[in-house]
Amino acid sequence: MIILAANLLLQISFFIIVSSSNEYAKYLGGDSTFSGIVIGIPTVFSGLALLPMMKFDHGHYKLPLHVSCGASIVGHILYALAYKAKFLYLILIGRIVSGLAFSMWMYCKRYCSDGRIVGIRQRTTLAGCLVLGQGLGMSAGPFFGGLLTKVGFANEVFNGYTSPGWIMAGVWIAFWICVYVWFEDVEDLPHPSTSSIHPSVARQMSVDSSPGDNSSEKYGSDETLVPLPQRTMSSAQWGVVICMCWFAMTCFFILAFAVRGRQLHRTRGNNDLPFLMMNLFLARRIQDRHILLTGVSIGVIGLVTFTGLLAANRITYGSVFACWWLVALGFNLASTVTVSLLSKQLPQEWNGRTSLAIQYSNYTGRVSGAVWGGSGFSVGMLNYAGLEIAIAGIGAILFMLFWKNLKTKTG
Repeated sequence: MIILAANLLLQISFFIIVSSSNEYAKYLGGDSTFSGIVIGIPTVFSGLALLPMMKFDHGHYKLPLHVSCGASIVGHILYALAYKAKFLYLILIGRIVSGLAFSMWMYCKRYCSDGRIVGIRQRTTLAGCLVLGQGLGMSAGPFFGGLLTKVGFANEVFNGYTSPGWIMAGVWIAFWICVYVWFEDVEDLPHPSTSSIHPSVARQMSVDSSPGDNSSEKYGSDETLVPLPQRTMSSAQWGVVICMCWFAMTCFFILAFAVRGRQLHRTRGNNDLPFLMMNLFLARRIQDRHILLTGVSIGVIGLVTFTGLLAANRITYGSVFACWWLVALGFNLASTVTVSLLSKQLPQEWNGRTSLAIQYSNYTGRVSGAVWGGSGFSVGMLNYAGLEIAIAGIGAILFMLFWKNLKTKTG
């Protein structure tokens, strides 16, 4: 629960300033471009912080969790203090510090696919919980940020611009106390001894064999506790990794448009949540590759319909809402399986590297998608939607090429 709560708070922290950052930046002497940089800069520094963090985490989660809590508190306080200090670049510095906290997103993914504590048949469900938290944060963050901005407070320290920072700093302080009291880190996995793994996890550590793969001989029966070390991957496994990284990038590239359309984004997020909750139950019965296929298909239908409406010049608020609701639902759904599918295909010792690859793919999509989203009107919306369809189409080709290799256990 601590990891899932951290994921939710990080999502809220990222998006809570979206509603007021433009006005806040202009009040301090900036412009809309500077506001866009303030929103997106944490992603860059989060990516830069990942590799040094992994060097010192020793495969555990307590260090990055404490760093995330501390950086979130300091980042939000600096962001709020910029109003009193009348210093524009302090909001940028605050967001850069917050970016160090967002490196925890990768650890959230790694935790939910960590074979030391999570069985194969629970990984997609837990990944779905992360995406549900993502949806909640993407909706609640702009909503509460906008509410605080509208209410406003006649105070130089606590007002509509600064209150999101102060409130989130207080929330993170309370959460940090909970981390100290309740969080228990994972234990190191002895090798080749198997005594430290709980039997309920151990019984689920077998991996489905791929065509031409002798993984059943390497991993043994369902009672095998620890897979034998694997230093190289087959060409089929590399194909699966490339396919999942591409879809991890694609989902966030397309969803990044949501940050540009604030009101539509909040409403759409609220409507997606029931379906993301339903996915938590369906994940126990449906293979990851089928969830991915369903999600991408729904998203592409929304994009193609939107393109058709543009070409026919029949755009209305309702039609745009319906199309982008399908897009958001589909690609949010697809993003639930990228980490879990790889963790089921590859040995536990690769989990850190695959989680890192997926996270960097997410970051690539988030940053490039935000840039592309900002250029939508300059390049023309037909070209804008056309590129997104093309990117999804490349994923579809990879999907068809590696369909058989994407087979995994359900759950």
